[in-house]
Amino acid sequence: MKPRQCSRTGCNAPAVATLTYAYSDRAAVVGPLALRAEPGCHDLCRTHSDGLSAPRGWELIRLPLTDGAPEHDHDDLLALADAVREVGMTWDEETRGAVPAPTLARRKRHLGVVADPADPGR
Repeated sequence: MKPRQCSRTGCNAPAVATLTYAYSDRAAVVGPLALRAEPGCHDLCRTHSDGLSAPRGWELIRLPLTDGAPEHDHDDLLALADAVREVGMTWDEETRGAVPAPTLARRKRHLGVVADPADPGR
């Protein structure tokens, strides 16, 4: 995988941080390099991330940067796998009968709205 470069024009330094704007909160967030490049986010080198300032009236939030490439945190993935495994091991014929079959409340062309089983009014 090719390391990402700083998004600033003319800078060829490796990116170490990602800048994201939260327009609704009037905040700019600079944190560790995101795992992948996303639209609307800007990858910055150490120099440009350290010298960054927010627009007037905006808050600049700085999260601690990690050294080197971003590391994948496997704890969340393992927790998700354990939860799925636990549900799969408890899924039996009794449980299957307790879960109502999904019913379509409305349909528009190829899309359908699934009715909420907890809402008897639909």
